[in-house]
Amino acid sequence: MDLLMLDPIAIYSTVFSNAWPIFLLIIVILFFKSPFMKGKIGEGIVNFTNLATLDENIYTPVKNVTLTLKDGSTTQIDHILVSKHGIFVIETKNMKGWIFGGEHQKEWTQQNFKQKHKFQNPLHQNYRHTKALEEVLGLPSSAFISVIAFVGDCKFKTEMPSNVFRGISYTSYIRSFTQEKLDPLQIRQALNKLQNKRLEQSFQTDRSHISNLKERFDKPVDSDNCPKCGGSMVLRQNRNNGNSFYGCSNYPKCRHTVPIA
Repeated sequence: MDLLMLDPIAIYSTVFSNAWPIFLLIIVILFFKSPFMKGKIGEGIVNFTNLATLDENIYTPVKNVTLTLKDGSTTQIDHILVSKHGIFVIETKNMKGWIFGGEHQKEWTQQNFKQKHKFQNPLHQNYRHTKALEEVLGLPSSAFISVIAFVGDCKFKTEMPSNVFRGISYTSYIRSFTQEKLDPLQIRQALNKLQNKRLEQSFQTDRSHISNLKERFDKPVDSDNCPKCGGSMVLRQNRNNGNSFYGCSNYPKCRHTVPIA
């Protein structure tokens, strides 16, 4: 009998040398299906759409901006378009399947066949982004326009607010704003502040931001700041049953509440 057939190391080596392309293909597929890569692909689609469909003489894109706020927390913004018509803050979602959600719901639902997944209301998420930019840029809230862009093979199954879009239709919404809100000096100052205040784009920055998010959402429920938008948590009373609870001071834009045990 051939000794090669009795040598486990030789057998494993032969099998691996023939199968490694399959292993590599599986690893690549899993990598591109990961939430991280799906997010990056979605951001890339929106970035390309902005460059291809919006006048570069009017809209200046600033992408993947991570900012540190006064309270030490961080926020990460997918896309910012600075223009004379305002500052457009775009939150990107790359999802498949059916999307269910409402303006004031804490969480939305993604259904792909029989699988359901809850995710944070992107309107609440982007509200925090716009408030962060107000703080950093020193501009009034009227200068900021929140836009939610879903890309991927998804379909809305509930009526969506006017600033939530699927595909590239969000660009028509952006172009619908024609009133001049910022003068050339304000535009230059906003761009300079963004470049000076943003953290370096790196894996370490992304990792630190994720850690910061986990810490923020794991805070005790009676903390001073709202974990959703950063507003103050104030003591309120339920009119129906008289029970006290903490509610966000930015109500009704943010409806985060915390019951009191």
